[in-house]
Amino acid sequence: MTDPTALPNFPPPADEHPLRGRVLDVLGDLGAAPNLDDDGDVAFTVNEQQLFARCVESEPALLRVFGQWAIDDGLLDDRLHLLEVSNEVSLNLNCVTTGIAERTLVVSSEHLVARNADVNAVVQIAVQGVLQGVHIWHQRAMGLAPSAQDGQEEPS
Repeated sequence: MTDPTALPNFPPPADEHPLRGRVLDVLGDLGAAPNLDDDGDVAFTVNEQQLFARCVESEPALLRVFGQWAIDDGLLDDRLHLLEVSNEVSLNLNCVTTGIAERTLVVSSEHLVARNADVNAVVQIAVQGVLQGVHIWHQRAMGLAPSAQDGQEEPS
């Protein structure tokens, strides 16, 4: 017989954290294996990338999807360049913010979510925004893509 105290730790009911419950459902349907971390954030994996969703239950609710990536040691020599790239990406992508914390790139996408919003669409837009932001930041930081300062058009 199974010990009842050994049952898995299920997330709280959706009515206790309505947005977080809806986000868990969406990510589960997408096969992203969501799980609650120690901070109460939803941890999940997309395209082999570890991401997180923080849900602030307010009116309207706030969804912040974010990830953190270690910056290659070879890039850390020119911190000003990295900060300029972060600033450029943040200024040119809607809803996506990039920043440097010590040796870590942090990319997030924040969205206000009304009660009747299509959470599936919001989550997918946020996830793709974060992944695109990381890709563009990396390309620019490595000098593999022209910057907006070079007079080139921004990617769509």
